Amino acid sequence: MYKLFFRLFFQRMDPEDAHHLAVRWIRLAARVPVLRTFLAAALAPRYRELRTEAFGLRLHSPFGLAAGFDKNAIAIDGLSMLGFDHVEIGTVTGEPQPGNPRQRLFRLVPDRALINRMGFNNEGSLAVAARLASRTAVFKTVVGVNIGKTKVVPEEEAVGDYVKSAERLAPHADYLVVNVSSPNTPGLRDLQATEALRPLLSAVREAADRVVPGRRVPLLVKIAPDLADEDVDAVADLAVELGLDGIIATNTTIARESLGLKAEPSLVKETGGLSGAPLKARSLEVLRRLYARVGDRITLVGVGGVEDAEDVWQRILAGASLVQGYSAFIYEGPFWARALHKGLAARLRTSPYATLADAVGAAVKRETV
Repeated sequence: MYKLFFRLFFQRMDPEDAHHLAVRWIRLAARVPVLRTFLAAALAPRYRELRTEAFGLRLHSPFGLAAGFDKNAIAIDGLSMLGFDHVEIGTVTGEPQPGNPRQRLFRLVPDRALINRMGFNNEGSLAVAARLASRTAVFKTVVGVNIGKTKVVPEEEAVGDYVKSAERLAPHADYLVVNVSSPNTPGLRDLQATEALRPLLSAVREAADRVVPGRRVPLLVKIAPDLADEDVDAVADLAVELGLDGIIATNTTIARESLGLKAEPSLVKETGGLSGAPLKARSLEVLRRLYARVGDRITLVGVGGVEDAEDVWQRILAGASLVQGYSAFIYEGPFWARALHKGLAARLRTSPYATLADAVGAAVKRETV
C-alpha cells in the first residue's frame, strides 16, 4: 500500500517538500496518545532475542535511524513509535545555517537511492540543545547527536566549532558523533586525515567530559566510504589509540562510476552524496576491514545501503553491533522497521548463534582463523 501511495503521491512532490510533510505527519501522530499507543504496538513490536548492548547502552534492538532525517530533534518520539530503537539526530553545526540552495535532494528511484547536497541545514547547536533539554520522552529511545562543522568557519578554526557543539549537546546525548565525512561542506573530508582528526577528537572528548562530569558520553566518528583502504586502517588505529567508543561506517559516497546506476543520467550527474542500495557493497567492505583491524575493542555501526533484514544480518556478521538506515525508509515506508525486526529475529533463530552478540564479526573471524 505504501509503495502505491509513494508512486501516486510522494513521487510527484519535490523530495524535500515530501520529506518535510512526512516529518510533520510523524510528529502529529506521536502527539495523539491513543494513536501513538496503537501505532507503537503495531509498528514497533519488541523481540527479546534482539536486545542489544553497545558502548554501555541498552537497546531493544540493534537497528536505528541514521542522521539526516531528523536534523533538529523534532520527531524523536514519532520515529521511535515507528520502530527505530535509536535515533541519530543532526547533523548539527555550531551555528545555524540554511544549507545549500535548493534543489538539493534527488531521488534515483530505479536505483533505490538518493543524492543529497543539503549542506548541513539545521537550526544550530544552541537551538537543538534547548529542544533536547526541554524534551519529555514518551518512549525510551537512545538518542545520538551527530555534530559537524559550520560552513563559514575556516578549517583552522574547525576544532573550536566542534567543541562549541559538544559543550552544548553532550549533556543531552546518549552518544555523540563527530561527522567529518559529508561531501557537502567544503574541506570537511580533509579532517579525516589523522593529523587533523587526532586533535579534533581529543578536543571533543575533553569537552564532553568537562560538561558532563560523572558520565562518559560515548564518542564516535563517522567516516566516508571513499577513503582509501590504508586511510580506513589509519582511522581505525587512531580510534583505538584515543580510546574512542565507536566508528560509524559509512557516510554517503561521491562515487558514481562502476555502480551500475539506472536512473536518468542527468540525475546521476548531480553533485552531492549518493546513499541507498548502490552504496551497499563498499559500505560493507569498509565495515569488514574495520572489524578485522579493531576487533571487539571498538563498537562499529554499519550504515549505507541497508534495505532489509538480511542486510542487517550481514552487517552484524561483518562486525557491526548497531546498524542504521535512512534511504530505504523513503522507499519502504512506516512498516520498514517492523519488517526488519521480524526478519532479523527469524534469521537469528535459524542461525548457529545464541545471541546477536555472538554473531557480531563472526564472518570476519572465520576468515582470519
